[in-house]
Amino acid sequence: MKNSVTLAGFVGSNPEVRSTQGGASITSLSVATTRRFKDGEGNRQSETEWHRITCFNGVGKSVAEHVTKGALVMVTGRIHYTRWTDKNGQFRYGCEIIAEEVDFLGRAKEKAADDTELPLEVTAQSAPAKTTRRRSK
Repeated sequence: MKNSVTLAGFVGSNPEVRSTQGGASITSLSVATTRRFKDGEGNRQSETEWHRITCFNGVGKSVAEHVTKGALVMVTGRIHYTRWTDKNGQFRYGCEIIAEEVDFLGRAKEKAADDTELPLEVTAQSAPAKTTRRRSK
């Protein structure tokens, strides 16, 4: 049995970094994926899903250094479900992807001096075509 997921999508906001009391680094980000399909009447539709991604230590450090809002990434990891009790005593549930590998597929569009957006092809030249960071075991 295997718990494995691969997502390719755009980063919704700049990654957030925090540390545990034990000194481990945790980087969180959101990634949007879009599914396109035709409905029962033949009309084109699309659905966007937002995924919470959690990266630890080396993977998280690379993501924090190289990823910004709008970047195109591919995340490989596992699905993790959590359950907790909130301050009102209600059970809450959550789902996140624990990233084991993050590939940087393209940088976010950047604003030029005159505030126009540069195309991805122009900004991606300064970025590695594919950078992979694996979590140590």
